[in-house]
Amino acid sequence: MKHNKLFRPLGFGFATAGALALGLSLGNSGPSPVFAPPAQAQSSADLDRAVTALRAISTMRADFNQIDRAGNVASGTMTLKRPGKIRFDYGKDADLLVVSNGRSLYMIDYEVNQVERWPIRSSPLGALLDPKRDVAQFGTLVPTGSSDVLSIDVQDPKKPEFGRINLIFVRKAGAPGGLELTHWVALDAQNHRTTVRLRNHRYGVAVPDSTFRFRDPRRSSRRPR
Repeated sequence: MKHNKLFRPLGFGFATAGALALGLSLGNSGPSPVFAPPAQAQSSADLDRAVTALRAISTMRADFNQIDRAGNVASGTMTLKRPGKIRFDYGKDADLLVVSNGRSLYMIDYEVNQVERWPIRSSPLGALLDPKRDVAQFGTLVPTGSSDVLSIDVQDPKKPEFGRINLIFVRKAGAPGGLELTHWVALDAQNHRTTVRLRNHRYGVAVPDSTFRFRDPRRSSRRPR
């Protein structure tokens, strides 16, 4: 995947990127999530169940898709491991990789030998990587019109620069905690919107810690030929 510089993977900002607004067809997974003024929560028990479901995931792999406002589509595999590790792999021929090692989130651009780093807390994905901290404290349930679909809007009002994320869950008996995360919408501080849809969830898979390491192109580019 040779990515367009206007393409903002997963809602993370970087200096050369332009604006992005993402939206995916949600199939049968429920209504399209929108960022609306906070509504009265359906029940605190639903929020607790969503937090419990996220925390119950020890490891997970899922296929993901995303699309930008110009219609550019990217897809790959997401791998998650507690605590705080995640990898978005766009395929062996891709020049882009997004990885969290549990402390920092990295976007690696092999096309231009560039690595950008954010503390996990500074990304909207902080709510996914640390659900106990973010979802429980800053989450607000948004009505969906379906008892089988939960929509949770997460934002720290004291730190708007961290962005916000809307997590969408569907009730599923075989998923941890009885809820499956089907997609999310991340909105960064510049109001750039990114929607990521998951499918083919696999829970409890073996995931070595080496999955969350990466080759640093800045080092390899300095090697003598």
